[in-house]
Amino acid sequence: MTAPHASDPARSRGRLHPEAISTFRSAFQRDRDRIIHSSAFRRLKHKTQVFVEHEGDYYRTRLTHSIEVAQVARTIAGVLGLDTDLTEAVALAHDLGHTPFGHTGEEALAERMAPFGGFDHNAQALRIVTTLERHYAEFDGLNLSWETLEGLAKHNGPVAPPLPHALAEYSALHDLELDTHSGAEAQVAAVADDIAYNHHDLQDGLRAGLFTDAEVAALPIVAPAYADVDARYPGLDAGRRRHEALRRVFGAMVEDVIATARARSATAAPDSAAAVRAHPAPIVDFSSGLRGELQQLRDFLFQRMYRAPKVVEERARATRVVHDLFDRFMARPETMPEGWRDDGADEAARARLVGDYVAGMTDRFALQAHATAATR
Repeated sequence: MTAPHASDPARSRGRLHPEAISTFRSAFQRDRDRIIHSSAFRRLKHKTQVFVEHEGDYYRTRLTHSIEVAQVARTIAGVLGLDTDLTEAVALAHDLGHTPFGHTGEEALAERMAPFGGFDHNAQALRIVTTLERHYAEFDGLNLSWETLEGLAKHNGPVAPPLPHALAEYSALHDLELDTHSGAEAQVAAVADDIAYNHHDLQDGLRAGLFTDAEVAALPIVAPAYADVDARYPGLDAGRRRHEALRRVFGAMVEDVIATARARSATAAPDSAAAVRAHPAPIVDFSSGLRGELQQLRDFLFQRMYRAPKVVEERARATRVVHDLFDRFMARPETMPEGWRDDGADEAARARLVGDYVAGMTDRFALQAHATAATR
């Protein structure tokens, strides 16, 4: 059953550049398909989450993460009666603006971009799908529907001033109502992102040997899962035991979100997507109890994974690479490929071009570009 507050593609607020309606795809299906076929989406294959690209084939990349988020988001949206295509579109696009080297690369680029309006990966994702993808004859970007762009810009909640340059620039043309919450579909995509990275960061950290199963099993959000597996399957080998436990943690997070969203929907009784946006708090979220347990998990991962000596060493290297590349291209913009240069640009405009170029790099390409520059 479709929820009364679900987004309706037949009532979409439309695209910045009007297009003929497809005979067999909804507006949100077309958005999803354009995202999948974009150059930026393909580049996610070689952009990492935590571990740098060469660390191993089993660790997550931004592409595998985005696919996992989309799978979780589509499941939750279907249960809640929301538009699954819009949910999936936002989920697949939510990381398009990430730099090479994960959040480390973003922090490094944001430091260099601070005098020029800053850098934010959500704003950069919007810039990519509205400006930087240049394949269509009639417009720059992918010309996505308002609902997908709105969800991409503020799936994590309202965006307060000062706005990142990319958000301010586009919203002046096509008001995304940045001071309100997003629709329910984008809220689902945001919480699915949390579910996916909490689950796979545990898996990747265990695989990397940064902590043990016993340490993970002591966490409140994980302990019941290991206890249930041990009771059901005594003597199970370590690999299967870990997988069975973590899939239960995954399921518990999904079930908590569904139950919480249903309860909040019943209380708030939103009768439209607009009512969801106007509501003072998200409709789709974790319960307060699980939020507390997730915070303990994040604290654990921060200390044992994100600040592990092996990861810190790579973070320092990644920061140096991004800083060096930015500084080089600012000083010598002619070393960037044609199409990324503007000889008449002032310093701020040149910085945005350099920021766009560096942010679009994969881990592998950034390392190669840095090594090539060092030999010149």
